[in-house]
Amino acid sequence: MRMLVRSRSLLFALFMMVMSVTSFAQVAVTISFGPPALPVYEQPLCPGEGYLWTPGYWAYDYNYGDYYWVPGTWVLVPEVGYLWTPPYWGWGGNGFLFHEGYWGPQVGFYGGIAYGYGYFGHGYEGGLWNHGHFYYNRSVNNINVTNIHNVYNTTVVNNTTINRVSYNGGQGGITAQPTAAEEAAAGERHLPPVAAQTQHAQVAASNPQLRATANHGKPPIAATANPAAFSGSGVVPAKAAGAPYHPPVNRAATQPAAGNHPVAQPPSSNHPPTGSTERAAVPHTGNAPAARPENNVPRPPTPTHAKDLPPHPQPTPPNTGNAEMDKKGQQQQQKLYAQQQEEHQKLVQQQEQDHQRAAQQQANAARIQQMEQQHQQQTQQMEQRHAQQQQQLNVRQAPPSSHNEGRPPAEKH
Repeated sequence: MRMLVRSRSLLFALFMMVMSVTSFAQVAVTISFGPPALPVYEQPLCPGEGYLWTPGYWAYDYNYGDYYWVPGTWVLVPEVGYLWTPPYWGWGGNGFLFHEGYWGPQVGFYGGIAYGYGYFGHGYEGGLWNHGHFYYNRSVNNINVTNIHNVYNTTVVNNTTINRVSYNGGQGGITAQPTAAEEAAAGERHLPPVAAQTQHAQVAASNPQLRATANHGKPPIAATANPAAFSGSGVVPAKAAGAPYHPPVNRAATQPAAGNHPVAQPPSSNHPPTGSTERAAVPHTGNAPAARPENNVPRPPTPTHAKDLPPHPQPTPPNTGNAEMDKKGQQQQQKLYAQQQEEHQKLVQQQEQDHQRAAQQQANAARIQQMEQQHQQQTQQMEQRHAQQQQQLNVRQAPPSSHNEGRPPAEKH
């Protein structure tokens, strides 16, 4: 038993040492030139209630030395009351840094970038939460009121000069600074991009037609109705490039060598999740705009192991006023809760067995790192899956709401 404890301690020490080196290697990567302008495109039809629009953005592939377009798409909200803060590129003193997007109860700073469709530089005007339901503003969203009844129509007056610049700071960049509300939002609980968003970005990275040098800022797939669905009726091409795109001729010579560099996109198994401390170590020098506030606020990292997750609370019994419906709803909630608890315990046991095998086989540091990255991905995907299952059940159990077009909800959350 003592030998097993010592082996586990040694494995953990090696893992932390390897992860420290890996995280540090990712910190210093910057891009010397800014991304193309945002393309002009139409928003596809919202697929159903509970989906929130996540605007498209330019990511970067270091192996090709090129930006590529990640299409805008509708994503099922991972938790009731949460909104999406889009990612953005910001000048960091000696290059552009990518700031990941995240889910949270309030919209944070996204560089002042006017992504459109409710994201006009600060906050979100595309809808709001009211008593557990999301209401869509039809004036800025493509909504079919036959399928979605929680709608209102409020014209958004945007006093900001509209342009299609896709980065903050640097030459020609947006000069916006975070507001007090955006700084306050940085300290709230956040969730990283869900698994569907990660897959969406990975599919985009694998499509050569979405690289800026191939489409010149006018991607053939500008938006999709569903994540990672890059073909079919829900795919929307760009109407035009936001501005002529002229990347520097010698851009490859000023970037890190191709090879083992991460792709600037929402975190996958090889990327730290939003909320990790790796961005806080990035130096911001000179007269650059203020960095994204949440990157300077230390927060606990996403747990690597299922055993480290906080216990899930028991589901709240439904209270619709219909006793029979509430009884049935409570049974469904309890059934889902039991299934998720069983899945949680199975993952705890599986990851513990992995640790024991690694100790018995005297695995090296590289193998340990690979194992722990896999564990973190398993844990994160399970939590995202459970949140989505709960959200879908809440939507199914919600009582029918009246048609609210023409007037916004009285209470905003």
